[in-house]
Order: sequence, then C-alpha cells, then structure tokens
Amino acid sequence: MAEDYDIIIVGSGAGGGTLAHTLARTGKRILIVERGDFLPSEPGSEAAPHPGAPETWYDAHGRPFQPAAAYFVGGATKLYGAALSRLRPMDFGRLGHMDGESAAWPVGYSEFEPWYSRAEWLYQVHGRHGEDPTEGAWSADYPCPPVDHEPVIQRLADELTLAGYQPFHTPTAILPHAKADADVVAVRPLLERRNVTLLTGTEVTRLETDPRGRAVTGVVVNRGGYREVYRGGVIVLAAGAINSARILLRSASGAHPDGLANGSGLVGRDLMVHNHIDVVAAVTESHHATFPQTLAINDFYLGGRQGRWPLGSIQVLGDPWETALAFRLTTEDLPLPANRVTIDAQDRVSVAHVPTGDGAARLLYRSLRTMLGATKLIVPDSFAMPVPRQPDRERLIPADYAGTCRFGHDPATSVLDVDCRAHELDNMYVVDASFLPSIGAVSPALTVMANAIRVGERLAARLGCPLASQVAAPETGPRPAWPGTRPTAVSGVS
Repeated sequence: MAEDYDIIIVGSGAGGGTLAHTLARTGKRILIVERGDFLPSEPGSEAAPHPGAPETWYDAHGRPFQPAAAYFVGGATKLYGAALSRLRPMDFGRLGHMDGESAAWPVGYSEFEPWYSRAEWLYQVHGRHGEDPTEGAWSADYPCPPVDHEPVIQRLADELTLAGYQPFHTPTAILPHAKADADVVAVRPLLERRNVTLLTGTEVTRLETDPRGRAVTGVVVNRGGYREVYRGGVIVLAAGAINSARILLRSASGAHPDGLANGSGLVGRDLMVHNHIDVVAAVTESHHATFPQTLAINDFYLGGRQGRWPLGSIQVLGDPWETALAFRLTTEDLPLPANRVTIDAQDRVSVAHVPTGDGAARLLYRSLRTMLGATKLIVPDSFAMPVPRQPDRERLIPADYAGTCRFGHDPATSVLDVDCRAHELDNMYVVDASFLPSIGAVSPALTVMANAIRVGERLAARLGCPLASQVAAPETGPRPAWPGTRPTAVSGVS
C-alpha cells in the first residue's frame, strides 16, 4: 500500500505534535504517524496510569530492561508534570562542569528566545517572568499569571525568601481542568482539518531513499501486523531520542551503510538522560496540598553561594503525605560519545549510558539541606534520600532522553543542520529532543516545543507557504484569565 503526502511526521509528542500544529495552517497534506493510541481517561479526571512500553531494550552488558517510554498520542507529554521551563542563557554556550563540559549550541539564547515565547503562548504556560534569578530576557510575558501556591507552599516560599533565597513560581502548562499536553493542545484541534491525517497504532520500521541516497522516498510502517509504505515530500522524525536514532540506524542502505544520515558516525551517540534525585522532608504541621508542584529554586543552578560548578534545579513535587514535602533535584548529564544507542545483529535496541553529574547531585543535596534548614517549616534532620523506588511506577515515567542526532553547522560534528534537516538528505528533519547538543538541568519539553515551531516556520517558507511570524500575542492585549479553580493533580513531575 502506498499513499502520498506533502509532509509525514513520525511521532505526535512535544516535537511532532507541535510541528504538525504549526504546519497545518499551510494547507499542505500532512500525515502524523503515531505508534501508540489515545491514552484513555475518565471524564473530569487525569489519565489513568498505563502499564508501560510493550518492548524490551538492552543495556551495554546485554541485560534486558523495559524502557521508560510513552507511546501515546501526545507522546511523553501525556505523562509529564506540565512544568515548562526555558533553558538558561548559559546553557546555550560551552559550560564547565565537575565532570567535563557541556556542548555549545550553534545558536544562542537570544536567537532562540522568540520561539520560547511562541511555545509558552501555544501551551498556555502560567508563570511570571523576573522571579527566577537565572532566566534570560523575554520578548513577551507569559499568557497566564502563575498558579497560586497552596498555603504550605506559600509558607515555604515566604520563609525561603526571608532566608535570602529566590524561590519562584514553576512555569506550568495548565488548562482549566487538565494539563496542557501535545495531544490536547496541538494534535486534537487538527483532527477536523481535511488536510491532516492521524494514524495510530502504526510503528515506523525504516525509511527508504532514492538510489543516490539524497532523499527519503518511503516511510515503511507496521500497521496491525501488515507492512505499508507511505510517501511524502518532506519526512520528519519526532519519535523520541531513542526511537528516532533506531529508525535511522535500521534504515542502512548501500548509500548509507552505517545508517541513514550517519556519515558522521554520530547517530545514536551523545545520549543524555537527566539525573533526578527525589528527597522527602517532614514538615512541622500537617497540610493538604492538592497541587503543590508550583515552586522551584534555581539559586544553585550555576553553583550558588561559594559554588564553583553548576549544580542544577530544585522543584517541589506532588506528594501524598500530609506530614512531608517532596523535592526533585535535577542535575545535567553531559553528552559523551560512548553513551549511545545501537542496533545489534538481531535488530535489538541497545542503550549504553554511564551518567555524569553524581558529584553535582551530592552538592545540590547538601545545598537543599542547608537551605531548608533555614526555615521553620521543615523538621531538622528529617530528610530521606532517595524516595524508595517503586519499579512498577518508575517504568511509567518517561526519561528525558536527548542528544542522539545533535544539530550544528559542521556535518563532521553533527547530524542535522541548524534548521534540523539532516546534512546528508534533502527532505528529512528531526524535531524531537534528539537535536539537543546539551540538556541543561530543566525539562527539555519547552525547548523541544519551541524548536518545533521554529523549524515549522522555516519549513513552511521552504514549501512556499510562509506563515506570519508573530512571536506572541501583544503584551498589551487581554490575557487568558486563570479560571480560579485549582488544577487537577497531574502525572509526572517535570
């Protein structure tokens, strides 16, 4: 079976869903191919947990594991906590860490910034610029005011401020009764359009090229156990940093013997995965917080007080206990060539990853203890780290995989050009977290969304359908009002 489209997008998450939303206005015929289906949910509540990815990956020692992957319409955003933070300006440059250096981007923060504003408006981010001491300049205010702190979180924020710290409202993508994910915000509004087709339950297995290997001519899929081929003028991979690399490696041919777009040998390399540590601390008075995930601290992002090395970010988590608060500490993982995705002779996915940032994590934990020790809310010496892991729950949380197809100017040191088009192919792009040269110490979701809008605008111009490049709604115009009701609890934390 063969069908022709102007644009085929593989994946419907933060990258693919946002790109489809951007390009739908061109009127071009668009096919979105999603491996999963819609995540079931009950009316008026958040989506129920899902049993995880039905596949097996292997580590560097050949040991099998079930991946932390999410195959749904909306991708990993169906399980995220809707915290949408920008990378810091210094994250775009070469930055020294205890374990080495993070890679510099081919674009700077100032060039990338307008797309952050576009993404914040699309995903209705609630926040307040100017609170976070590490954030960069902004071209437009958030579309919505920050979500109010619960009483116990407000008390924590007040006590931290009195102690000389700078807590701020976590930028949060929340709709009146749900989180703003790529399914609800980007994909579903397109389904009534005649030029957009969504295929669910369809796994892309490989890409075919012309004899010269310069253009992708076919997208081969497994749909319900049957092989089908779809053809498009432009092909975009947004299947996630692991699976996009897997598709490219599986697509080896005579023109691309080491995998599609892999002349540099970098497809699958430089894999990054955020380091997360969850800490619980007892509080001096019981509380009931429906949505406590509204406070973050970046005082130690660049090292903090007397700190030489960047440490990371701290975010208050959702927590089931009325006598404690939970915190998530996130430190940056560096792009190392040996951390990579490969395909073995049996076509199995192997993921080799040795994390960096353990030293920074220990220092960030000590900094958290010192900081919370300056408050009266937290019981002294009541810290527990890490939160005991629940294997069945942990496998549901998608990891922040990134970096397997980095973008850059030089084809010898990058897979994609600055527009996220493969150097070696005329019509193939990658817009998931694969493109990231570095991951910073905040969730990459907003950065992926912003980049998808950026690439979409440029791709539309290439197709002869330039879109009005209006960075954001005017700051002087009316802003969407927070409806006054508390958001429902959301899955995930970042």
